[in-house]
Parts: sequence; C-alpha cells; structure tokens
Amino acid sequence: MKPAVLLILLCSLFPSTVLAQSNFFHAWEDRVRATSAAQPAWPVPVVGSPSTIVQLARTDFLRQYTSTHTLTWNYDNGKGVNLIPFARTEFDINLPPYIQHNTPKAADGAGDFSVIAKYRPFAANVEQGNYSTLVQVTFSVPTGSYKNGTAVSTITPTGVLGKGFGNFDVQSALGVVLPTSSVPQIGRTIQWNTTAQYKVGKYFWPEVEANASYYHGGSTNDGKSQVFMTPGLMISKIKFRKDPKDRLGLVLGTGMQIATSSFHTYNHGLVLTGRIVF
Repeated sequence: MKPAVLLILLCSLFPSTVLAQSNFFHAWEDRVRATSAAQPAWPVPVVGSPSTIVQLARTDFLRQYTSTHTLTWNYDNGKGVNLIPFARTEFDINLPPYIQHNTPKAADGAGDFSVIAKYRPFAANVEQGNYSTLVQVTFSVPTGSYKNGTAVSTITPTGVLGKGFGNFDVQSALGVVLPTSSVPQIGRTIQWNTTAQYKVGKYFWPEVEANASYYHGGSTNDGKSQVFMTPGLMISKIKFRKDPKDRLGLVLGTGMQIATSSFHTYNHGLVLTGRIVF
C-alpha cells in the first residue's frame, strides 16, 4: 500500500514541477524581450564594449603578429555566455581562452577566467530617443598557464555611452584595469574604445573602432600607450525562425586591428567573431 501512495504523490507533484519550470523559462524570455525592446538594436562591436545589454553565446578567434614577428592565435579570446537574469541587468561568464604562440620561446596554454556584471541605467529605442548608457565591472581570475594570463586578479570598472542618429551610431567605453595586488610591478591601464557603426540594408553594419590602452606605473610599460584602428563588419542578425517573438539568431563579424602607435605588442590583428542570440 505504501509504494502505491508514494507513486500517487510523485505523479501529483510531477505536473506542478513541469509547470513551474515552464513558467520560469517563459518569464525569462519575456524579460529578455522587454529589456531588448527598450534599447537600440545595435550589434555588439567586433572588439569594443557595447552600451546595450544582450543575451547570447559568443566565441572569437584572433590572429596577431607580435613585435618579434611571430604569429599568435587566440582561440575564444575569453568569451562565453551573456545572460539577462534581471531587468536592465546582464551577467557574463567568460571562459579562459587558449593561446598558441608558434614559437619555442613561449609556451602555449590557457588564459584567464573572468565574469562581468552590467547594469543599464538609461536607454531608449529608436522611436524614443535612440541612446543607451551602461556601467559594468569585470573581475578577472589568474587561471592562465605558462604566463598566458595576468599574475594577479584584476577589477575593471567601465562606463559606456551610445547614441544613434538614424542608421548611424557611436558607442564609447572608458575603463581602468586595477590589479588587486603587485600594483608597483603591474601598474594600472586605462582602456578607451570608441565604435562608429552604420547600418546598410537589412543585415550589414560596417564599423570602425579606435581601441586605446594607456599604461600607468608598472615595471615594463609605464607611460606608454597602444592604439589600434579597427575597420570591421558585423552581420546582424540572421534569424533562424520567422516568428517575430523568437529571438534565436546568428550574428557574425570580422575586423582588422591596425596599430597606429609607435608602441604596440602586436599588429595586423585579424578578429573573427560569432554569436548565437537567444
């Protein structure tokens, strides 16, 4: 008798569990749609940080020629999954990249793991003003092997602004990399990235980026600056289904980082990026 009662109880609980899970995912999807509808529909730039919040899975591939004329490949470039767990909020989980140096002087290995918390305080879609603002904090953990990452954890607060004018938009991000220890040896780095995009047709977004790093302190690069101009193209987004409520789609992009400063650790950096929006 007892097994029969237990079976009845389990069967009665099963539909409620399934319903709760269904409601959870429906609420999540509704939140993502509402959050996305309240901001511009610009694609995430090839390199720089966006001023909007997004939900997607992303991977990048970088090919760089170093100052010693060796070819380095960076697989994934520390990208991963971006989620929207709350309204106007994004949380990113970035997996360690794998770096291939193609020289016996440096060992191949994994880079650092990082997470990013983002909040979008003010934004409006194209009908309401076409702008977006965002603040974010990146926390990086030194998981790299064979000196393929930083020696200590870092915290990087960043502010991002974006404004659109019809099919044209500009987004600019300013942040500072703060080591949690060994500051005299590592120093602090100011990062400033600005992106200009223009929509052509249904899918194409040609862009140009300025990616700048300014080094303060540290035992190696104190007082130096590194600047790249990055022409690129984003293709966004190719939807998998015709349902207007379905967000699932593919975003592709590429760019070339060209050094414009006398000091640079690499040049002619080819960037390939792919994202699945969901």
